[in-house]
Amino acid sequence: MGIGKTAAQVAHAAVLGAERTKQFNPAWFQRWFESGQAKVVVKVQTIEELSALRKVAETQSLIVVQVEDRGLTQIPAGTITCIGIGPAPTELIDRVTSRLKLL
Repeated sequence: MGIGKTAAQVAHAAVLGAERTKQFNPAWFQRWFESGQAKVVVKVQTIEELSALRKVAETQSLIVVQVEDRGLTQIPAGTITCIGIGPAPTELIDRVTSRLKLL
């Protein structure tokens, strides 16, 4: 994916994650919203690593959203492009993502 496409996919994950957190854990959403809406973007090397990361986050009872492309521009429809974890308390997300490198 190009830089712009990557940015758009990450933005989709951020919006979807925020909406889902607002619905299922309003206290986490409110704390995140009032503290500046922090977002940290990290990377993985393979779809298998992304899938494993998702499973770990879900076992930690974190909100996880998956973004699948519609296939209108650069990549085939249904391609999983990224996941969003949270918003949630930093220490909970760090348990899952702290070993990953920043994008």
